[in-house]
Amino acid sequence: MPDTTLADLAHEVRAKNAGPFWVTMELFLRDADGYRLAADLVDERLIARLYRLEESVVRIFRIPALNVVKISFPRPVSQGSLFDRDVHAGQHHVPLARVPITGRRGDVP
Repeated sequence: MPDTTLADLAHEVRAKNAGPFWVTMELFLRDADGYRLAADLVDERLIARLYRLEESVVRIFRIPALNVVKISFPRPVSQGSLFDRDVHAGQHHVPLARVPITGRRGDVP
């Protein structure tokens, strides 16, 4: 049986356009238990490893009253530039959604 992933705990995992220089992703968890698991698992180290970033540039906002974890980091290239492959940052959430929750904190398969 496959591992439970962050997507399994969430109503929605999405990436959104946060302007020409930043990517923002949001995990909308179904309940407080899922939120606690996600809020503990998702840290700067995990995001840095998933997206090949320096930990110091990752910003994580935990909003327990809404069961939401929000992640922001600088785009690798500015939006709409010659080398931008995803103008709306619409696919950035996929690696995050696939993270198994059974591993150790910060581990990426």
